[in-house]
Amino acid sequence: MIGDDKKEEIRDTADIVEVVGDYVKLKKSGSGFVGLCPFHDEKTPSFHVTPRLAIYKCFGCGESGDVFNFVMEMEGVSFPESLRSLADRYGIVLPEEDNEEQQQDTSLREGVHHVLKFAGLYYYRQLLESDDAEKARKYLKDRGYDRKIIQKFGLGYSPATGDAILKAAEKEGISEKYLVESDLVKPSQRSDGYYDTFRDRLMFPIFSTAGKVIAFAGRILNNNKKTAKYVNSAQTEVYNKSEVVYGLNFAKNEIRKAEEVILVEGYTDVISMYQNGIKNVVASSGTSLTSKQINLLQRYGNRIVMIYDSDAAGQTAMERGMNIALEEGMEVYLLELPDGEDPDSFVKQFGGDSFLELKEKQAEDFVTFTIHKAENRGRMEKPGERAAVINQVLESIARMPDEIQRQVYVQHLHQKTQQYRKGSDRELFQQMEKYLAEKKRFDRRAQRREQSSMRHQEGDPGPQEPMQKKKEQPRLVKRPRYEMEIIRLLLTYGEKMQKFIGHNVSEDHFEDEELKEFYSDIMKRHVDDKEISVQHYSNREKPYPSLLGDILLERHSVSEKHAKATGNDHRKDRNPYKTAKSSMKPLQKNFYERKRKELTEEIKSTTGEDRQTLVKLMTKIQKEISQIEKMSAEELFDDPDFIKKDPEAIHREFQYNMKKKD
Repeated sequence: MIGDDKKEEIRDTADIVEVVGDYVKLKKSGSGFVGLCPFHDEKTPSFHVTPRLAIYKCFGCGESGDVFNFVMEMEGVSFPESLRSLADRYGIVLPEEDNEEQQQDTSLREGVHHVLKFAGLYYYRQLLESDDAEKARKYLKDRGYDRKIIQKFGLGYSPATGDAILKAAEKEGISEKYLVESDLVKPSQRSDGYYDTFRDRLMFPIFSTAGKVIAFAGRILNNNKKTAKYVNSAQTEVYNKSEVVYGLNFAKNEIRKAEEVILVEGYTDVISMYQNGIKNVVASSGTSLTSKQINLLQRYGNRIVMIYDSDAAGQTAMERGMNIALEEGMEVYLLELPDGEDPDSFVKQFGGDSFLELKEKQAEDFVTFTIHKAENRGRMEKPGERAAVINQVLESIARMPDEIQRQVYVQHLHQKTQQYRKGSDRELFQQMEKYLAEKKRFDRRAQRREQSSMRHQEGDPGPQEPMQKKKEQPRLVKRPRYEMEIIRLLLTYGEKMQKFIGHNVSEDHFEDEELKEFYSDIMKRHVDDKEISVQHYSNREKPYPSLLGDILLERHSVSEKHAKATGNDHRKDRNPYKTAKSSMKPLQKNFYERKRKELTEEIKSTTGEDRQTLVKLMTKIQKEISQIEKMSAEELFDDPDFIKKDPEAIHREFQYNMKKKD
């Protein structure tokens, strides 16, 4: 078990901005950072990270929590796994699991991650040390890869014998179960044993965004053999190839800086370009590009430059990938290298600077690229093919989710094709509307088919909710601001504030059930003299971490920059007890108004003496409401005793708290 001290050490060491930044492109905003939420589709940033509090909050879908919650959600792991992942990242040593019982309790994901890390190191050592790996070393030398780049990308060699990784793992006490689950070995069809999945191949580790080995690709070294050029890991507990982009763990920060990602086809393209100084480059991990891969790239930059081979397969893949990127809202540019060149060969022959110069001059938006390519092939001279090219571009534009972007690109297409059409852009817009309508019909049919399939699988003939492309956005609960303020003050200002509010407020005053439970828990801990802090509740069960995000982060706040520019020192709690009073007033008023409403309904269905009793009670409640409305918050609530005795004490109290926070 990982103790509380270790948990706090990990929390204090882990940089939440850095961790979140692996998945979300963040920009500084005031004292925090903002970006597009990774938990739901949005075009305007509503995802906030506050380093001072070490929490995140999305004001669009309501997701919130601390660095552990974020890792759990993004990696799909348990709380202990998130602890170990962050500890590993920040070099924090955790207690070893020494006995068999603890080893058996280790989760499947942890076991798979462990064996993949072991395999990566094993293959790397084989490449450097094994005599059989000489051909692999020669292959890499001929490609111009130096020792530094080999180490950076963790390249390796899998021995030709059928049980090399199996035997090496056995020596380390690694269970066959994890070798099978990670697809490093496969069950033999001839016997009860296993054989290595990768044999006599150059090994390319595939990393998660956080830099963990999650899979492998093995390239054949003897091209004369009649076998597949590449063998790739199968889907596993930690690897879904449609959600992984090769090289992103190395490229993500460079993509942020350049605000652009370069997409190539092969592993060696990525490595060669990286070695030649082009570091914002990735590959689609040996698969056709998927929307999930595009969503992943979009977290770091919204402009994509796609480079595919000029053969028929490469051009088909380019068109398909382009349409997926457009559909997800990315800004798409295309680049075709000179005949016979791929990114790997081009940068080796001409260097990184020449590639950047070529990209700057010849990378074209998808409309211009498609028209120029058609012109070069003579397709724009033939009426039938000319119409087909224009319709092809319109179909691509119709995939764009933003209406203004669609309008701009239709006008752009009009300018590029006016010499061939001799008409206005009206016909283009009309045709695009047809494609949009057709796309809506297609999406509805696909949705119905998916719903039907779900019902069939679950044996449920009833109606289903529409399937969502991403996690369905939950309905946001609008919590009373003054109730959240009460909780914030209790968490922020310690025992004296807890006594002050507890003397004036009961849990019945709260309307929001979750905030009522939160208040009740705080007061119970106050009575029992237990810790009451943001750190404590961020570690607690649901819904506390999410509630903290609602309570501690505000959608609109005065930025530090603005405060300095205007000379206004914006402090919400110049006197936190006044803040408490201004929150307790509406809290009590709303409580009595709810009671009045309940009594009104009850009186309607009551007669006799009971009715008279209720009417008297209604009169008392109305007096309470009138008194609250007439009096100011200062008049309604007495100051704490320590302020009554010494009015200046509040200033000393507040200054002390501020220093303590710093």
